[in-house]
Amino acid sequence: MFNFFRKKKNNKLFYSTDVHCHILPGVDHGATDIQNGLDLLKAEIDMGISHFILTPHVTKSTFENTSESILSAFETFKAAIQAEGLDVTIHPSAEYRLDELSLEQINGKKYIAMPNEHILLENAYQQERLDLDEILFDVQVKNLTPIIAHPERFKYYAINKQRLVQLHNAGALFQVNLMSFTGYFGETAKQSAKWLLEHDLIDLLGSDIHNMQHVEIIQKFITTKEYSKLAKTLDGRLLNDTIFN
Repeated sequence: MFNFFRKKKNNKLFYSTDVHCHILPGVDHGATDIQNGLDLLKAEIDMGISHFILTPHVTKSTFENTSESILSAFETFKAAIQAEGLDVTIHPSAEYRLDELSLEQINGKKYIAMPNEHILLENAYQQERLDLDEILFDVQVKNLTPIIAHPERFKYYAINKQRLVQLHNAGALFQVNLMSFTGYFGETAKQSAKWLLEHDLIDLLGSDIHNMQHVEIIQKFITTKEYSKLAKTLDGRLLNDTIFN
């Protein structure tokens, strides 16, 4: 017997702003070209996203992007989006790895801030910088609000979670990756993401998508009970759609 009243699975995100994605074509290991970037953009639109903050890597020796290279790619991509007639808002910015290159750009005021003077910062993966507190203080002195990208992915925080509390209390916002809740980045990242959720330390969620595989993982995740629970917990607390207004 058919159940005509079966609840339809959700396929939309509960927010409309993606604050961390790698869909700006040709500047890092995200979107490879304009068409790939448009395909990733359309896939996110289908999941309910209408505002995009494009955050390509700025990393010494791998993706040595500058404001000029990012803005040039942005204008090309913007023209392609307009030609497609897509009704979305896009904003250029970057994911600044805390290394010599990024710090030079930040200190020289050659960065591209997110709206309302926010900046996305990525820690080193092996260990926290010894001068991280000083960097975060200097960033705030510049009237920038630091957002730490995916803190759940750094194993040194998994064994020292009180350090996360300390950083958050000092004014850093935390952006957690949706895919971390799926186990894509490993069990440690998944458990750390859950801990951050339980302790009300998630300010922003990001897709951090680089390719269609990432899209498919998120598409599948948002149909699950685990995602429904996540959405229910963060609804009204998540800053994605309010922080940049």
